Amino acid sequence: MGQEFDITPKNVPRVETKYRRIATRLPHPDSVPVLEKLRQCEPVSMRGQPPLVWDRAEDIFVYDQYGNRWLDWSSGVLVANAGHAAPEIRQAILDQVNRPLLHNYVFPSAERARLAEYLLRLAPAELGKVFFLTTGSEAVECALKLARARGLQIGGPRKIGLVGYERGFHGRTLGAQQAGGIPGQKNWIVNEDPAIVQAPFPDGYWTENTTFDLFLETIEKKGLAPDSVAGVILETYQGAGPDFAPKAYVQDLAQWCQKNRVVLILDEVQAGFGRTGKFWAFEHYGVTPDVICCGKGISSSLPLSAVIGRAEILDQFPPGSMTSTHCGNPVCAAAAWANLKKIVDEDLAGNAARLGVILERGLAALHQRHAGVIGHYSARGLVGGLQMVRTGKKEPDAALAHDVIERCFHKGLLLFAPVGAWGQTVKIAPPLTITEEPLREGLAVLGEALDEACAAKKEHP
Repeated sequence: MGQEFDITPKNVPRVETKYRRIATRLPHPDSVPVLEKLRQCEPVSMRGQPPLVWDRAEDIFVYDQYGNRWLDWSSGVLVANAGHAAPEIRQAILDQVNRPLLHNYVFPSAERARLAEYLLRLAPAELGKVFFLTTGSEAVECALKLARARGLQIGGPRKIGLVGYERGFHGRTLGAQQAGGIPGQKNWIVNEDPAIVQAPFPDGYWTENTTFDLFLETIEKKGLAPDSVAGVILETYQGAGPDFAPKAYVQDLAQWCQKNRVVLILDEVQAGFGRTGKFWAFEHYGVTPDVICCGKGISSSLPLSAVIGRAEILDQFPPGSMTSTHCGNPVCAAAAWANLKKIVDEDLAGNAARLGVILERGLAALHQRHAGVIGHYSARGLVGGLQMVRTGKKEPDAALAHDVIERCFHKGLLLFAPVGAWGQTVKIAPPLTITEEPLREGLAVLGEALDEACAAKKEHP
């Protein structure tokens, strides 16, 4: 899984539209020393993205230093929900920096209190506490710890089981990788926790059986009785698609968790804050989780994440025993408050819902045109994906996904590297501030890149 992009400058056609400008070779020759320096200083794992040295990013655009401008369909990996460098967010950061209060550990701050209160107003009423961290992986680790602690508290030493999902992604720390189900990640783990297992994710394509009975059969087969399960963690949509489980499945899961006193954790790290056309993606299911993990789009900029949950779950540990050095950093908290206000006040979730219809129809048309190599497509709100397969087979084709993304990069449409369990997915995630015209232009560019990649594959299978 994972493929480097070539950093040798290439001659590419000039592009000049209202939303894209490509005027040089790519990458620009003057940027190559920066790319080479990063390859020298950083681990190989950091080489996976298209070779664009970002100079600045504003709203739906990313720029280099050399006159090129990309229409951004990455949101910096689903972070810039309110657009890159939104004026309101920049001003909030500047105001905080100029106070100055840049760090205060877990000593109280008005900024953290304001954000906590506002975020809880946006969450379900049953979830009364929030704990701020720095990354999505941290939020997941915390949620897993809380679920296990709750299990021990109410069920004794047997109630420590945790259930995740096949092809799931919850981050790159050890516990998050064990809860997730991406084969490449799990292959690197030695001495896996035997009480953390995966159930098949009911996406309807890779797993055709979408009934909740499959969940029950799987955990029984893996030796977990209901009274030994402490928590279930589910991406509200599985990022590899994006794929939603059937609504009835999630409702059955929520009822099962409640019946068996199991903590239901919904991972909203990339799904939340308007991305799917609703403020929280779990609203599509009509359920309320016990714990929400969130991050990425919470600030549209600075590193911040949060765990939101029922008071009896988050209040398990005594003073000083569940903290983090950068808990609710005041600059990050200021940015997040301004970001959430913008998302709510400008109804960016509504914008995502309206434009999501166009995105879904556009991807459906591409799927129809290239049904032999697009095994599965999906979209909801302003997140979508094309899962590439070998011609006529249900086998992932990471090389084709990589080629499509590289061709888009050369045309001024920026996507991040392929995702998914096998690197098969071309993921689409523009800022929620995008409008219809650039969305349609991006779909046209994606179609051109797909046509060219498929033609090249036929010539050189």
